[in-house]
Amino acid sequence: MFGKTLLFSAALLAAGSMSAAAETELTVYTAFEAEFLDRYAAAFNKDHPDIKINWVRDSTGVVTAKLLAEKNNPKADVVWSLAASSLLMLKAEGMLEPYAPKGIEALDPRYVDSDTPPTWVGLDAWLGAICYNTVEGKKRGVPQPTSWADLTKPEYAGQIVMPNPASSGTGFLDVSAWLQMFGGDGWDYMDKLHANIASYTHSGSKPCKMAAAGETVVGISFAFRGAKSKTDGAPIEVIIPSEGTGWDLEAAAIIAGTPNLDAAKTLMDWSISLAAMEQYNVGYAVLAIPGVAKPVPNYPADAEAKMIRNDFEWAATNRKSILEEWSKRYDTKSEPKS
Repeated sequence: MFGKTLLFSAALLAAGSMSAAAETELTVYTAFEAEFLDRYAAAFNKDHPDIKINWVRDSTGVVTAKLLAEKNNPKADVVWSLAASSLLMLKAEGMLEPYAPKGIEALDPRYVDSDTPPTWVGLDAWLGAICYNTVEGKKRGVPQPTSWADLTKPEYAGQIVMPNPASSGTGFLDVSAWLQMFGGDGWDYMDKLHANIASYTHSGSKPCKMAAAGETVVGISFAFRGAKSKTDGAPIEVIIPSEGTGWDLEAAAIIAGTPNLDAAKTLMDWSISLAAMEQYNVGYAVLAIPGVAKPVPNYPADAEAKMIRNDFEWAATNRKSILEEWSKRYDTKSEPKS
């Protein structure tokens, strides 16, 4: 399914309570994990059975490119779950409709666009992490890493899988973080890391899934995926590197010019509600409304403390040049797109 756009007609669970005559359909572009879509739509439709969500789902890089390509002929009404760094690119192109959803005052200010009214709002955060398979590590003589620097050591050669930042938001937050943390040495770090990479995937969760399955020793992925895999019984440790880790927000916005503005605003209102946060908490440990997240089993206790000071504006402004340079240097190890 990687790299291939998936269309979901969601809200099936609520279909029986909807009147076809009264129904408004929203085309919603998303990078939510596919396994969450039906559940999110069903929860939304409990409160708003008259609005049907038609999902267009793909990885962050693909959704971002699709939206930019459609700038002069938008197909989406709403973007519900895309990296804030991507939405800042769309904002710069004048593609987002400013709107302050009801309840916005409850959000952590870091999760809200700086304009008034804002053009996007954050929903939750995901953090870069290392998934390490303890069984395979012992078998192959690969020690458990504690830092990003460890991954450049000779014993990790061919034992690491990470996401391609051009197609994966998780991959881009890693690369952006390394450039912010290590400054001029960021590309030097990635050169050394690349020597140990077995392959770059087109999904942010896939490297951790591979580590969980014993297909690689180390998967650079995101923390929640690792916690879920460990809870499901995989022999992995979820490590937040000692230097700190990159992160990004899953965010939502209305596409400018939508003919369904009222319904789009209704979805935006719901997207930052407590009911929505409860849904996100099933898949994410760090939420936009402080203090409401319930603990996630096996989620690294030090994760939030190691979130770097992230410059989203810088990441958005430089995204194109960063990805061009990354692809020129490292794309030869990317897995084929299906």
